[in-house]
Amino acid sequence: MNDEARTNIGTPAPTPPGPGSAELRDQVERTRDELGRTVEALAEKADIKAHAKEKTAAAKDQAAEKAALLTDQIREKAGHAAQLVKDKTPDPLLEKTAQAAAQVRENAAKAGQYATDRTPDPLLDKAGRAATAARANRTPLLVAGAAVVVLLLVRRSRGRRR
Repeated sequence: MNDEARTNIGTPAPTPPGPGSAELRDQVERTRDELGRTVEALAEKADIKAHAKEKTAAAKDQAAEKAALLTDQIREKAGHAAQLVKDKTPDPLLEKTAQAAAQVRENAAKAGQYATDRTPDPLLDKAGRAATAARANRTPLLVAGAAVVVLLLVRRSRGRRR
């Protein structure tokens, strides 16, 4: 064996440039492009989090559309029912109802004005501050109120067991 044969072991023999090598280069380039697209497609399929977000968004949109549709249907039916009641109710009764409602509003306004007139100013100021504080702290007040109700219900149920 000569020295040249030993150094070339395992290496392909050089191919002479010609029409075959250009075809091979084009084929390799196409194969690389296809492989790149395949890898991208596999990576997209493997992105479970993105698919879950897409499905969640689609479900949310669909639920919003259904809710809007149902809301419109309910409003339409309620309007229709109100119109039916109004059509079936005699006119004199409607007039009496309107008069009674006006009278109730008027009496409520008078009672409120009377209470305001008779209440001392310091008490009105304290009530105003308390109302403002209550509006500013709704959540804690609601939680405290719910706790009191639960406490009362527990005490009541224990009292019945005795």
